[in-house]
Amino acid sequence: MTLPSLPTCYCTNVHPGRSVAEVLDGLEQFAVPVRDRLAAAGAGPLAVGLWFAAPVAEVLTEDAGALARIAAFLRERDLTCYTLNAFPFGDFHRDAVKADVYLPDWTDPLRLAYTGRCAALLAALLPEGREGSVSTLPLGSALNGELPADFERRCIDHLLALARELDELHDRTGRVVRLAIEPEPFCVLETTAETIAFFDRLRTAADEAGCGAAARTHLGVCYDVCHQAVEFEAAAEVVAAFEAADVRINKVQLSCAVELPDPADADARAALVRYAEPRYLHQTFAAVRDGDSWAVRGRAADIAPEFADAAPPEFFAADAWRTHFHVPISRTDLGPLNTTRPELAAALSAVAGLPYAPHLEVETYTWPVLPGATPTPEEQIEGIAAELLAAAAIAATTVQNDGAA
Repeated sequence: MTLPSLPTCYCTNVHPGRSVAEVLDGLEQFAVPVRDRLAAAGAGPLAVGLWFAAPVAEVLTEDAGALARIAAFLRERDLTCYTLNAFPFGDFHRDAVKADVYLPDWTDPLRLAYTGRCAALLAALLPEGREGSVSTLPLGSALNGELPADFERRCIDHLLALARELDELHDRTGRVVRLAIEPEPFCVLETTAETIAFFDRLRTAADEAGCGAAARTHLGVCYDVCHQAVEFEAAAEVVAAFEAADVRINKVQLSCAVELPDPADADARAALVRYAEPRYLHQTFAAVRDGDSWAVRGRAADIAPEFADAAPPEFFAADAWRTHFHVPISRTDLGPLNTTRPELAAALSAVAGLPYAPHLEVETYTWPVLPGATPTPEEQIEGIAAELLAAAAIAATTVQNDGAA
């Protein structure tokens, strides 16, 4: 098996999109020149992984003309779309998002309605003959407060309702759209093992409800490489575990975390906490080497600048720290810090061996909050293009190496 022969894709949640006009402005200002950079490099066409915040999705659902403008824009500018990010529900670019990104969770009918709208919108935008994917949050997070005793049951009820809805969408439009549940640190589903165990319970519930086939067809996972790297999970083992459990990886988000290779290095710790900005959560894990693998010894739901010298003792006893901050995948090091790009290469190699082709999407939404001066639009365009070219180069090397083996 080789990697999917789809246009290179990046997620547009990096651009503010609080209205239909702002979505189109972001595509015009960034995606179109990124497309031109790729074409100049001989890298082929560009796909955009669209993000429609809930108010935008509602407008597009109710206003056929607005959706037609999106479709015409993509068509006229030689852009395609085969995946949507429906994880952030509201304004993903306000000053402080943090754990609010997990709201509403999957117990809330608003989450079900929003995700269904996104799936229907994607079905209308899909190129002929393509399947679609919609990524979503891993049910919810206790960071937003204690979860009720019936939390999982209510989530499953809504997920099965969505599976039926996606099945009906296929019957009505002929388009297959699959949900991709995205594990993330400090969420209800954060590790690969927890996610697989949940899918076992989900499928049992689906069979009992008479919608087992719809659930198996339409419900799967989004493997965000950064997230599982922060958990110190080896990429090859992640992919192999999902495949062995028959849990379909519908989408892979190509992303890298920040790694502190020597916690005793004060300068490196100071460099790490420069990534502790106030908009997003930066879950941080500490681990010790255990042979060829890692054993997690410390967990922090977020970090602040003082974490450099005031982290819990188990962090200073560790061999490495990893922080959830999506750094550009085109960078292989960050001064005294590393990135988890080796895990990205390993993930692509493992995905290339699957009997199906997940969607691949570069998701570096953090360009506006990288340490240092805010990138100019031109710098951001160049940076996104560099990431997409790096993704293509890693994928090409992966396929060549696998073929040589």
